[in-house]
Amino acid sequence: MDELMGSIKMITDKSVFLYLLKGLGFTVGIAFFAVVLGIIIGTVLALVRNYCLSKKTRIFKVAAIAYIEVFRNTPLMLWLFIGLVFFPSIEFSADFTKHFGLSRTEMAVLFKAIIALVLFTSSVIAEIVRGGLNSVPKGQFEAAYAQGFNFVQTLFYIILPQTFKNIVPTLLSQVITTIKDTSYIANIAVAELMGRTFQLIQISPRYTGFTTQNVSDVFVLCGFACVFYFIINFALSCIVRHMQKPKRIKAAAV
Repeated sequence: MDELMGSIKMITDKSVFLYLLKGLGFTVGIAFFAVVLGIIIGTVLALVRNYCLSKKTRIFKVAAIAYIEVFRNTPLMLWLFIGLVFFPSIEFSADFTKHFGLSRTEMAVLFKAIIALVLFTSSVIAEIVRGGLNSVPKGQFEAAYAQGFNFVQTLFYIILPQTFKNIVPTLLSQVITTIKDTSYIANIAVAELMGRTFQLIQISPRYTGFTTQNVSDVFVLCGFACVFYFIINFALSCIVRHMQKPKRIKAAAV
């Protein structure tokens, strides 16, 4: 019981709580960048895969298919380690990294991890967008051409708006998955929530007052991180369920 109280006392420490809270901020920020860039890249990939059908553009379709299938059908962890070794390293200035509370090395590793997550996420979102594109009736193109729209105008003003309207629930589900996927980054970096949680477990005796790590330290710290993940993802899942409910049409009063 004393060990459990010591572990709980560690969580109530202001510096520990703020340290984990900053990790949560990194987790949300990483997921945000991965989803936004993933939507942009994934949309381009889906458009290329669906509509580059001529002999001159078929090579782009083949490249898009190869990209999507390679990244979508391989583990994210694999690309994180590949990125750590092979992705180019950017030298961030000390003044820039100071604002994030990270060293230049930690920032460079985090940057590589974000690139790997974006590459992986964009391949998944590409298939989601492609499904949305295929759900739009072909007659929409004919109707648009009849109104004088060209192909590009038809895509941007008619097809894509309908596509994203159709895939919003699925896209939000992927956002939830991406937030959880950020925990894999803890294997190569300590900036995000799980990375900081594991780091605190290693130095827990400094805060609990005991000379060794205790099992309760693992349960309390990981449980605390679990609460953070649950609150964010449960809120998003509630939004998804709400959007997936069929809209009831109220009969107009006579």
